[in-house]
Amino acid sequence: MERRIGILAYRDVDAVDLVGPHEVFATANRCAPAGADHYALSLLSLDGCAVRTESGLELAAEPAAGGRPPYDTIIVPGGGGVRKTAVCAAAAAWLTEHAAAARRVASVCTGIYALARTGLLDGRHVTTHWRYSADVARQFPALRVEQDAIFIRDGKFYTSAGSTAGIDLCLALVEEDLGPKVSLAVARQLVVYLKRPGGQLQYSEPLRFQVSASDRLADLAAWIPAHLGEDLPVDRLAEQAGMSRRHLARVFRDVFEASPADFVEALRLDEACRRLPMHGQTVGSIAASLGFQSADAFRRAFERRLGVSPTDYRQRFQPAGFAELTPAPAPTGAGR
Repeated sequence: MERRIGILAYRDVDAVDLVGPHEVFATANRCAPAGADHYALSLLSLDGCAVRTESGLELAAEPAAGGRPPYDTIIVPGGGGVRKTAVCAAAAAWLTEHAAAARRVASVCTGIYALARTGLLDGRHVTTHWRYSADVARQFPALRVEQDAIFIRDGKFYTSAGSTAGIDLCLALVEEDLGPKVSLAVARQLVVYLKRPGGQLQYSEPLRFQVSASDRLADLAAWIPAHLGEDLPVDRLAEQAGMSRRHLARVFRDVFEASPADFVEALRLDEACRRLPMHGQTVGSIAASLGFQSADAFRRAFERRLGVSPTDYRQRFQPAGFAELTPAPAPTGAGR
């Protein structure tokens, strides 16, 4: 069976938001076994002209206007163009006309502005890039914006965070259509994770650490995530940073509003959230590989920070990978 994918394009679209999903579906066609469903991809230009992305790429596209068979899936990429009133209005009008016949409709990053303008998302759980979540919530108060999720499904509507989150979303769509083996093959071909759960935080703890780190902690920020399975007492961290134990603790408090031990635990639990939905790893093996003294110690730490058990988290995200509720908040002091 042919599944028609329509990717809506416009001037000043974000290139990654557009090309990332396109490559996922195109790669799925190459990875799928003979006789499996395949995707027919259309890049649709709102003004009927070639599309120039924000970064200056020129892409050939077919006119979005005109009669054509319904699309199985419609994807609206983000970009500076769709945040402009005229483009947003044109995109929303096209979506209003074509969304009803589609099986799935998805937005990537700020593509949500056009989809939200149709009213089709009213009352639904949605997400977008964390930088724009407050503005989306302000402009479209009928939406239930979850600011941290990577992607969310609510009915036939799918919304995702910025750029690479669109790849995560489309990998999950391929898994829905063609199964986990094909989705895994696509992820391997593209050299990306399969798959970040939809409810994972957009801004991971290692990234929060590196963004916030002062010059004196920059090397330590890169070193800790690579050694999470080892014993990491404060004395070892202080030695690695070239500081005294007392000075390191003071610097950590000043920069992160957390102790070194609390921050190491947050990094370990962030990595646990990535590993739990994967097949082939038990809760005990994950606990041991991340430096927890026992599976019970891991469970207690996980429940204390995330509010659910590791087993419940795995059951929630493993089957389809879509977030339905707000993820647990980040640890205190781990700000954007």
